[in-house]
Amino acid sequence: MTVSLSTEPADSAPAGSVPTGSGLPAIGDWTTFDELRALQNERIAPTLHHARNSPFYANRPEPGQTLSGLKTVGLTGKSDLRDSYPFGMLAVPKERLASYHESSGSTGNPTPAYFTEAEWTDLADRFVRKTVPIGPQDTMLVRIPYGLVLAGHMAHWAAMRSGATVVPGDCRSLAVPYSRVVRLLRDLEVTLTWSTPSESLLWVAAAKAAGYPAGSFPALRALYVAGEPISSARRRRIEEIWGAPVIEEYGCTEVGPLGSDCPYGRMHFWADRVLPEIYDPQTGAITAEGTGQLVITPLYREAMPLLRYNLEDLVDLRYEDCACGWNLPTVRVLGRLGQGYTVGGKRLGQIQVEELVYRLPAMWGVLFWRARAEQDRLVVEIEVPGRDGGDAAALLATSIEAELGVRCAVSAVPEGTLVPSALLAQQLDAMKPRKLFGPDEDWGQAIVRG
Repeated sequence: MTVSLSTEPADSAPAGSVPTGSGLPAIGDWTTFDELRALQNERIAPTLHHARNSPFYANRPEPGQTLSGLKTVGLTGKSDLRDSYPFGMLAVPKERLASYHESSGSTGNPTPAYFTEAEWTDLADRFVRKTVPIGPQDTMLVRIPYGLVLAGHMAHWAAMRSGATVVPGDCRSLAVPYSRVVRLLRDLEVTLTWSTPSESLLWVAAAKAAGYPAGSFPALRALYVAGEPISSARRRRIEEIWGAPVIEEYGCTEVGPLGSDCPYGRMHFWADRVLPEIYDPQTGAITAEGTGQLVITPLYREAMPLLRYNLEDLVDLRYEDCACGWNLPTVRVLGRLGQGYTVGGKRLGQIQVEELVYRLPAMWGVLFWRARAEQDRLVVEIEVPGRDGGDAAALLATSIEAELGVRCAVSAVPEGTLVPSALLAQQLDAMKPRKLFGPDEDWGQAIVRG
């Protein structure tokens, strides 16, 4: 049996989004959390049944075909996906696959993910759920690694499907250095960007290195970000610098988009497409909401069904009312299992330090920082242009000791120390193969710059 992605057509969509006509559930199809739960319950039976087409799930005891039946299913972990590499999770004929991907964070055997053509409709449908919509009037820069990672390809396809012009900026590529990125942002009058939060700050420094004056990017109307947790202070700083809202998205390569911001700035989980649960590794308890590791069961997965897949992301998930009226759970992403360090007996995460760094007055121009957790103190460096480094370092040290309760040593370093100026200004081209050389050229080179 093959699970179908089709449902009754949906006419509603979140504020500002672009309806895709996929026939999948759309915000507005339910008006209460009870109705959302009923929608989930309708999808559980075909989801559980279809999963048995996968070799991984075929030999497991068959659960009951309800939400209660799901509770008898054990967790699926990342190690299970790695052990099943490459196609041990495949539940459809290989001929039906449209794409293959791997998670960027894999070690050892990769964490594989594969999708059918119909699933690409679902991926795009979820991605365009944005409070600042994508439309034909937009030019969107995709500055996420393409490679084997899903995120770049997904945004590219979703934006084109919405009528936008896509600029495939890639990331970690010699073909698109930062000097080229800021030129493209300015010259093409890019209106939307898709990147990590860190990228958007690197563009600020690259624009400065290129000599672009303030106001060089008036067309930009939203920055879509994902790929790393972002503190509220860093978010505000990015929005202040670019004069455009930051729209955060949460997702993973194995499943795609899992949530995004509503018009009131709260991230909601796409629980109409993916069933979330919360796992407490200390007690083994799994609950519908709370704080713990996120466990997901995608409800419309064809190629690679996943039952109770533990993402190992630490989140806070709540079924609570929101002024947006979406009737979807809110989710706060707190980090990844194992992240953080103990300093002076207290556990610290990156986002806690980041919040204090970007609370520093904007006039000091602090964009980049790094910290090292030692046994009894936190050592921090901040990059400060101009002559205010001492004041900035002193204020940050006071904040860290007062709010995080740890000893620290904070120092200011000159501009260009943490992010080298050469990285921002270089104008490399892609390397091209070459075999024929002129009489005065070094033919010992196998490749040259194009």
